Amino acid sequence: MPHVFISYARADEPIASLVADELREGGFEVWRDDEIPAHRAYAEVIEERISGAQAVVVLWSAEAAKSHWVRAEADAARNALTLVQATLDGTIPPLPFNQIQCADLKGWDGQRTAAGWRKLIGSVSELAGPTKPAADESRRATTRDVSVCVLPFQNMSGDAEQEYFSDGISEDITTDLSKISALEVIARNTAFTFKGQSVNVCEVAKKLGVTHVLEGSVRKVGNQVRINAQLIDGRTGGHAWAERFDRDLTDIFTIQDEISKAIVAALKLKLMPEEKKAIAQRETESAEAYNLYLLARQYWVTGNQGDMRREERVMRICGRAVEIDPYYARAWALLGMAQSNLRYAFRCQIDDGVVAAHSALTIDPHIAEARLPKVRRLEDRQQYAEAEAEMETALRLDPDSWEVNKEGARVFMRQRRFAEAASLLEKAVALMPADVHAWARLVTLYHALGANPAKKVAAESALGQAEKVLAQDPSNGAALSFGALAYSAIGQLDRAREWTERAMLVDPDNLGMRYNFACALAAHGGDKESALRHLERSLTTAGIFHINMAEADPDLDLLRDDPRFKEMLSRVKKRLGIDEPAAAI
Repeated sequence: MPHVFISYARADEPIASLVADELREGGFEVWRDDEIPAHRAYAEVIEERISGAQAVVVLWSAEAAKSHWVRAEADAARNALTLVQATLDGTIPPLPFNQIQCADLKGWDGQRTAAGWRKLIGSVSELAGPTKPAADESRRATTRDVSVCVLPFQNMSGDAEQEYFSDGISEDITTDLSKISALEVIARNTAFTFKGQSVNVCEVAKKLGVTHVLEGSVRKVGNQVRINAQLIDGRTGGHAWAERFDRDLTDIFTIQDEISKAIVAALKLKLMPEEKKAIAQRETESAEAYNLYLLARQYWVTGNQGDMRREERVMRICGRAVEIDPYYARAWALLGMAQSNLRYAFRCQIDDGVVAAHSALTIDPHIAEARLPKVRRLEDRQQYAEAEAEMETALRLDPDSWEVNKEGARVFMRQRRFAEAASLLEKAVALMPADVHAWARLVTLYHALGANPAKKVAAESALGQAEKVLAQDPSNGAALSFGALAYSAIGQLDRAREWTERAMLVDPDNLGMRYNFACALAAHGGDKESALRHLERSLTTAGIFHINMAEADPDLDLLRDDPRFKEMLSRVKKRLGIDEPAAAI
């Protein structure tokens, strides 16, 4: 077990990494959550590591004070008498932690002589005991002599809605550079943890163990685009290359090619012929289709979960993109996912997305998300072995995809493999913290696993995200039902009833919402009668997708032996022509 556990908000990861590095150089064994094994559930590992730590360093900031995870970890450490606190920005720790001494690391840049650092290291030494000699080893195993992190380019357009374009540019440059065998490139998800932060490039390079950092900005106005890019030496902070591009939007691919080639030249790398060809290849040659895809992707990522207008908007935009370029695989894949959600999650009688997914895979068989509509169709046809094989392929192709992890969790949940489902959902919410649906599903899984501290954190996170959704759309029934489920999970049943009553007034015909109410009432309210009423209404138009969910969902375990529940499922199965249990594997 580690001597020292570090707790921090995601926005403070750069300074948390610096603290961890300095503690390691001081001879301490240090653990933080970037080391969670892929096969382990997040909450399980966190509880294990905190209980085994001799000192728990909590790094408070304005963001950390709002983090339910940080508060839960600090509370566990306080009870175990292993808590060591530091403030990164002058934020006073919240109650009851403000009654305990707190080191001041505001403005700390790694200097070991700083008063705040001396105070922190003294407390850690007192709790964790003698240190071992510091290991002389690299902080991150590298596979190349030259490595780079592409930081998210800043949106300088004066319009927040243009964020999709600057993010897309950053991702595409990362993809291009990843095709160069002599260059190690930090993954997009890691690089985007720095999005919106004012960072010291040398600290970023040190934290990630890279030799260079690429940063830049994008200004898009009408059909004109200006891109500033600079490649910085991570050791000296000096510029290895910098350039400004003022072009028409139609030249966007040429700009990306020029940036990649300039970086190769500045780093004195040698490209293989096939690498030159790979970099020059584009998923589309149409700047208009490319812009539409980036816009659709932004709606997909930031739109309200549970609001079918998100899917409808994405479907229209992607439909236009593939009209312009019928060979745009990514646009076909996103179109397929939107159609699949409308068909199965929202019960709309439209194409199930497999045709679009097939188009995507015909063009590019490596797009993991394009396999997800096929998973749902195979399940709908009760071909479960084939569906699982498709899901395994998707997870293998892109284990860092938000959509793939979330869908994989649903498949595992159908099999009642709750720990594995929770592990994938934990990765999904790490990739997309605003996903209120994923947080609510984590509440269900943690409840089934008996992980009560983690359930409380997930419920509070679900509530926080639901409130953000409702601030934009007060009539979002899905968000109201997720909030009611979360309130029920933490024992605030009166608040859960308030949210339920509000939802029934604003969106009474939302059948998915009624299903969530049934789950909340059965799992946390102990109200079988009300749960059965909501479930009966929810299953009136249910398909195999929904029956699978009801048969496996641990929130409904209270109802399993009730004859009315059995009869309800039997009627739906008879209507669907199902002879065997839909969830049988």
